[in-house]
Amino acid sequence: MSGAAEQDVPAGTSWGVRAAVAVMCVVWGSTWLVLKDGLDQMPPLGSAGLRFLIAWAVMVPVAPVIARAEGGRAPTWDLVVAMAIGNFAISYGLVYWAEQVLHSSLAAILWGVFPLITALVGHVYLPASRIVGLQWLGLVLGFAGVVMLFATDVEAVGPEARLRGGLLLLSPTVSAIATAYVKKHGADVSSALLNRSALLLGGALLALSALLLEGGVPIPPSGRAWFSVLYLAGFGTVLTFTLYFWVLRRANPVSLSLIAYVTPAIALVLGTTLGGEPVTRWTFGGLGLVLAGCAAVLRRPG
Repeated sequence: MSGAAEQDVPAGTSWGVRAAVAVMCVVWGSTWLVLKDGLDQMPPLGSAGLRFLIAWAVMVPVAPVIARAEGGRAPTWDLVVAMAIGNFAISYGLVYWAEQVLHSSLAAILWGVFPLITALVGHVYLPASRIVGLQWLGLVLGFAGVVMLFATDVEAVGPEARLRGGLLLLSPTVSAIATAYVKKHGADVSSALLNRSALLLGGALLALSALLLEGGVPIPPSGRAWFSVLYLAGFGTVLTFTLYFWVLRRANPVSLSLIAYVTPAIALVLGTTLGGEPVTRWTFGGLGLVLAGCAAVLRRPG
C-alpha cells in the first residue's frame, strides 16, 4: 500500500519469493475446506469473529515489527473502518454464511471473480485503473463462468444455494470497494498497522453480530473445531498477510497474480479429494472461464 509496493523487481524472482507465493497459494487454497469443516460444529458469525480476534492478538506484537520494516504512517479511523467492515466483517461474514450450504470448492471458484470486480471498481473509482481493450472481454468471460456455475453446480446443491451463492458474490464486491478506498486514500499508510486495527474492529463486529443473531461466540467444542479456528487465524490470516506484504515489495505483479489463478484450483482439488465434494464438467468449465477472464483483466495493456 505504500509507494514501495508499486515497484517492480527484475524478472528473475528469488527462490524466497517463489516459496512465499507457493505457501500463500497452498494455504489460501486450503482455507476454504478447513472453513467448511469448522462450520460443521460452530456457527458462522461466531466462528469468523473468533478467528479474527485471535489473529488480532497475534498481530499485536507482530505488526510493529513489520511496520518498522515497511514504513508508512499510522492509519486514520476512516481507513480502519473501511477495511474492518469491507474486508473482514461483511466480506467474511458472507463467506462463512454461504459455506454452510455451498461446497468449499464451489465457493472458492465463485469468489475467484474478485480480480474482475476489483477491475470494475477501479475503472469507476481509480482514474489510473481504467479498463481497456481485451480486458472488457475478460470481464465477459469471467462472469459467463459464474452464470454457468449458477445454472449447473449451484442449482444442483438446492434452492437455498442460489440465495447464498448470490449473496456470496457480494463478498468480493464489498472487499474490492474497501480495497479501492484504502488504495486511494491510504497509499502512504503502514499496511501492518492498518490490518492490525482492522482485525480488531472487524472481529468485534462479527462477535457482536454473533451475540445478537447466534447467542454469542462459542468456545470450539472439539479439537477439530479448534484446529479450524486456529489454522484460519494463524496460517490463513497472520502468516499469509505477512508473506503477502513481504512479497509485494520484492516481486513483480505477475508473481502475485498467480495467486488469483492457483488458489481456486487448489480449493477444487482439496474439496474433491479430501472433502468428497462432487465435481462435474461444468465445474471445470466455470473455473476455466473465470480464470481466463482474470488472465485477460490482469494483463497489462500495451
